[in-house]
Amino acid sequence: MKAPDFAYARPASLDEALALLAAHGEDAVPLAGGQSLVTTLNLRLSAPSVLVDLNAIPGLSGVTEAEGVVRVGAMARHREVGTSEIVRARLPLLAAAMPHIAHPAIRNRGTIGGSVALADPATEWPACCLALDATIVVRGPQAERRIAARDFFQGLYATALRPGEIVVAVEFPLPASDAVWGFDELARRRGDYALAGLAATARRTGAGLADMRLAFFGLADRPVLAVAAAAALEAGDLTGAQAALADELDPPVDPGTRPETRLHLARVILGRVAGRMLAGEAQEGGRDVG
Repeated sequence: MKAPDFAYARPASLDEALALLAAHGEDAVPLAGGQSLVTTLNLRLSAPSVLVDLNAIPGLSGVTEAEGVVRVGAMARHREVGTSEIVRARLPLLAAAMPHIAHPAIRNRGTIGGSVALADPATEWPACCLALDATIVVRGPQAERRIAARDFFQGLYATALRPGEIVVAVEFPLPASDAVWGFDELARRRGDYALAGLAATARRTGAGLADMRLAFFGLADRPVLAVAAAAALEAGDLTGAQAALADELDPPVDPGTRPETRLHLARVILGRVAGRMLAGEAQEGGRDVG
């Protein structure tokens, strides 16, 4: 495997990076962590003429909290996100999801902005963005835009990004004091892409749950909020919630796993996550299958 020839630019500012992307148009590709891009280059699945390396640009990484929002810079590495004291205290769902992202070498180099921009439907961060009602902050040649996560992910590797725009941060509203969460995924082996996964949030109301957000991943061409299943769970009907998934998810056809199998795994995960959330045991799962 050998990448095609390309030019390499390492801008020192965001404005310089955006100017390079604008000047070269579709022939330029931004480089963040490179954990997916380098693979596609080596397999000749992509052949840009210019790589615009974002790693030297100040202000694109780090985790901060202000005015009821946790802002995660797009260049924050997966491990940095999951081990941040702010994230662990304020957004434990992200801390729980991080160890399930691939393997340590990838978690040490890959970035949250790169993952969100790639929009792989079987990955953890996009689903967590949906579950936590995040806002994706992007910058283009003219202005900054703020896009709700529910509007950002539009299909298989498709997002609301316009030509010349890059993700600069992801902003998460602070959960309420009565918030609960859950996470689980099933894969053939630890570190593989999830066959089925779920990032969930809700508010505790006595013995029940309200304002549930069930973000499934690995089960359609994008992360999916299962609205009908969430409504059934809020009404205390787990069986109805599991049945509703048949109309809300569209598992891909995979040579190794039938769509019916993935749907069954989604129902299993929903039962586990809902049970833990109701019992006050909000902690991640993460089991291998096969």
